[in-house]
Amino acid sequence: MNASTEYDAEGQAAGRAAARAARKAAKKPATKAQNDIGPTGVRPILEVTDLGVDFWVGGEWIPAAEHINYRVNPSEVLAIVGESGSGKSVSSMSLLGLLPANGRVHGSAKLQGIELVGASQATLRSVRGNDIAVIFQEPMTALNPVYRVGFQIMESLRVHFPITPSQARERALELLRLVEMPDPQKAFDSYPHQLSGGQRQRAMIAQSISCDPAMLIADEPTTALDVTIQAEILDLLRRLHKRLNSAIVIITHDMGVVADLADNVIVMRHGEVVERGSVVDIFNHPKHPYTQELLAAVPHLGTGEAIVTEALARQEEPVLRLQDVDIKYPKRGRIPAFLAVDGVSFDIHPGEVVGLVGESGSGKTTIARAAVGLVPVAGGRLTIAGQDIATANSRELRAVRRDIGIVFQDPGSSLNPRFPVGESIGEPLLLSGLFDKKQINSRVEELLEQVELPRSFRNRYPHELSGGQRQRIGIARALALNPKLLVADEPTSALDVSVQARVLELLQEVQAKLQFACLFVSHDLAVVDLLAHRIVVMNQGRVAEQGSKEDILRAPKDPYTQRLISAVPLPDPIAQRERRESRRVGI
Repeated sequence: MNASTEYDAEGQAAGRAAARAARKAAKKPATKAQNDIGPTGVRPILEVTDLGVDFWVGGEWIPAAEHINYRVNPSEVLAIVGESGSGKSVSSMSLLGLLPANGRVHGSAKLQGIELVGASQATLRSVRGNDIAVIFQEPMTALNPVYRVGFQIMESLRVHFPITPSQARERALELLRLVEMPDPQKAFDSYPHQLSGGQRQRAMIAQSISCDPAMLIADEPTTALDVTIQAEILDLLRRLHKRLNSAIVIITHDMGVVADLADNVIVMRHGEVVERGSVVDIFNHPKHPYTQELLAAVPHLGTGEAIVTEALARQEEPVLRLQDVDIKYPKRGRIPAFLAVDGVSFDIHPGEVVGLVGESGSGKTTIARAAVGLVPVAGGRLTIAGQDIATANSRELRAVRRDIGIVFQDPGSSLNPRFPVGESIGEPLLLSGLFDKKQINSRVEELLEQVELPRSFRNRYPHELSGGQRQRIGIARALALNPKLLVADEPTSALDVSVQARVLELLQEVQAKLQFACLFVSHDLAVVDLLAHRIVVMNQGRVAEQGSKEDILRAPKDPYTQRLISAVPLPDPIAQRERRESRRVGI
């Protein structure tokens, strides 16, 4: 080691020591209550007593959550589960004063003895990030798109601690290494959109733990992630909270995540806690009927019905056919051109559902976009109902698109917020030019009945509907022109398990009745098992394996498929713990 290198190493070490000292000095332990010992002899990090949240709507206060009581001890992971509207997120966000202007909170919430309910803005500002931090559901919207990732981590450090920019930079890189970012320096210099979903979530976690908070609130932290990345993030959270001796409150509808990570569980419905207990008791001995319904709605990998695909006799031509298809994204600025899909071949026949699975970047969404004509085909043939998309002119492509329906991942952002949902459903009919006003009105009502919604819903706006209802509207719109091919891109990933179960049942019923071909893109293998006849597994733009779901999910041959399946969390805490241990020792 030369003199300059030794000097740099000593300077970095001194910077880290100074940063840690500043963080400890800024914690102000003297302000915390010393007599807050619970019945177990352990002082809880968070103690919530009779917490309630109300919203001023239509001239009156409407309760969103009431009579919430729980305590979280050091190194404990508490899961709060329930459907949308159960009050799980709003009760947790109220702890930090993150309610909209028409909201109010009452009761008590003490963080290491500091009362949060009714606290001044100065107190809340000092607590946020410093003592309690949030990992949000969607890091792309939580991270500022115009600032680099490193700057945002440094900003949270310098808000709370009197450290220099160089010390903050060193600490930010240290945090990115702590969350096991593949290339910390590159991530530090990148904007959020330049990182993958898993890397953005790691950056969000790095920012959240930057001040060594005593508690983390993780709001659906793995909802949009692939199963392998989800497994990595859950392992990371488990290691971090043990290393930092911090507590975690995880808000989720994914019971596999609960089984994998939680110690204790609170089940909420209609703003109230209906059941609480250890994770083993909740899964194995649920007492409340709602908890039983919630667990019964969870799709389990390996329980899908066996389907004889040969019975879908190949007498008819496939609706969608890919033959050695290559899809290339052109060079954009400094980003070089790259081959996203390489030599992919598979067919989908009428009445058949094909599940397209794989990690982010595997090419599955690119194939879905190419199937609807949004991405050009660079090589091979992609035909829909006999029409080659690559050679079709604009008039032919417009005609082909009438045979295609699309169900998007996020129904909230795919519906026009200024249109009543009846207009959104009728828009494809209007644009086709094949229907008059009376026919459109009749078809809209027929479609609403088909997705089991009242006709009166046609006059409602998207924000007036729940997530499951919005997704039903999305399905109705996709079916408006009786398509031969339905492309469903992660249509249930953002839905609660009970809502997801009903939407999947509905999709199965409609597909069995109308017999359209369906390309179902998903990272949830349990959902694919429930719905699909055949499965195509994508890995880095190529087909790793394809076949019946029995062959792919019960007897996978490709190591990549085996790794995907082993990463799926089991909705059983004991079985999941055994799987996690076996994965750790490499069995």
